[in-house]
Amino acid sequence: MMSKRWITFDLDGTLMQNPFVSWVFPEIRESVLRKTNGKVDAKETMIAEHNRRMKLNKVVEAYDWDHILLQILQNHHVDLEISIEDLVKKHSVIPKIYLLEDHLLESLSRLKRNGYRLAIVTNGYRKYQQPVVDALELSGLFDCFITPDQAGYAKPDVRIVSDLLKEGKVAAHVGDRIDHDVCLANRLNITSVFISRNLPQEVIPYPHLERIKHPIFYEFYKQKWMRETGSVLEGHTKIELPKMVIQSIEEFSLLFEG
Repeated sequence: MMSKRWITFDLDGTLMQNPFVSWVFPEIRESVLRKTNGKVDAKETMIAEHNRRMKLNKVVEAYDWDHILLQILQNHHVDLEISIEDLVKKHSVIPKIYLLEDHLLESLSRLKRNGYRLAIVTNGYRKYQQPVVDALELSGLFDCFITPDQAGYAKPDVRIVSDLLKEGKVAAHVGDRIDHDVCLANRLNITSVFISRNLPQEVIPYPHLERIKHPIFYEFYKQKWMRETGSVLEGHTKIELPKMVIQSIEEFSLLFEG
């Protein structure tokens, strides 16, 4: 039997926009503010707790938004029941959610026609991601959907893709975050594909494998790394560099034509 060839993808910021920032978090914030007479800003507190867990390397727990919210409500003695899963379902409608490219579905289909299996590898929990993926008609294009609540691990821990590796080879991982996506791919020793739809114009004319060498790209990339990690680049600190830089999934998929 021929070994399966996988290309894995992050979701948020790579393929789609979820409803959390613009719809879910604001609704939670307003509900808690009303219940506490303006004393508790749940959105701000939730994000702070998420960041705290990330710094403690509790990455799986950092994306358990229902647990984070419940903890905040209990700490402040707020008698309020909110299901974030239900809020995500409520707001998983276009235009509250959307694909990040006009031709995204065709680009993913192109990869499948060229013999690749596609897998989602996200740090978002399945119950928060599935409603969005279904509403955007992404589900049918993916052969596997990996989330930390089911796998028990989160990016960049390579164990999150251990089941895929049992079935074949992962050729590349595509994502918009350095700390999660580029690091995961580099640790797996596969092609790390960094996607940014805001690449500096000076960088775009360069070939995909040469963009990382452009000094303007490096400064752009360094700033993103510092925003993700909250760290300042000092001394001999190394930033994980990708093997390939793209500005769209369409651009990436065309590399596999013919």
